[in-house]
Amino acid sequence: MSTLTGTPGSVGLGPARTPLTWLYAPGDRPAVVAKALSSGADVVIVDLEDAVAPHRKAYALDATADLLTDVHPVPVHVRVHSPHDIPVLALLPGLRGLRVPKVTCASDIHRISAIAPGLPLYPLLENALAVEHAFAIATADPAVRGLALGEADLRADLGVRDDRALDWPRSRVVVAARAAALPPPAQSVHPDIGDLEALAAGCARGRALGFLGRAAIHPRQLPVIERAYLPTSEEVDAAREVVEAAAGEPGALALPDGRFVDAAVVAVAHRVLSLASRSA
Repeated sequence: MSTLTGTPGSVGLGPARTPLTWLYAPGDRPAVVAKALSSGADVVIVDLEDAVAPHRKAYALDATADLLTDVHPVPVHVRVHSPHDIPVLALLPGLRGLRVPKVTCASDIHRISAIAPGLPLYPLLENALAVEHAFAIATADPAVRGLALGEADLRADLGVRDDRALDWPRSRVVVAARAAALPPPAQSVHPDIGDLEALAAGCARGRALGFLGRAAIHPRQLPVIERAYLPTSEEVDAAREVVEAAAGEPGALALPDGRFVDAAVVAVAHRVLSLASRSA
């Protein structure tokens, strides 16, 4: 998602910075959604699914539709509960993307895309079958703009308790996204809003696996996530050295300290500098 211009329901806001924080807010609590919009999150996800009790679903949909009659400075996505939610939301000017839960195969994407052609879709992979079909889902339609794991449901589906057991599915989704030329996926939420140390450690692990950014369920988690995913000053300095050395130099080269630099290394260095510009 390199630009917000030209997406359905968007206005020409120009280039968007790489999102690192995606904050969920329950759709049946408009005051909480309003706070989320002013929290500093890069994207706000209004949740009509797990965060809303069954008897509140209709109200949540109505309240979200009302919210999306306006365009907001922060991109607003909606995690829908049912395909029946989509026609209510699809043409509203404030909607910038749909989070589609429990996607298991490409045909699920085809059905959603037929309801709302061209609307940016972010499938949530929440069971073993979805992980096995990750690349097919990622390439099912040009409207797919990113993948995400639903780790709580996936953990239950696999019957695992040790967090390390999810490293392979995580890597599978990272590879599928890259193979489909999609942005790196953001990590799933850390459910304990009081344990920021564990959140930071989990972010470090996710970054090592190739994720970029993380979903959150409380604003206090946002600065921890952003710090974890922003490059360090040492990484910025190293990236700047690579970019400067490679300027005007075709092919591979060696830096004065002996490090080998080729096109792939230069591309990574440019990504590091792009992320660093967020805090400039």
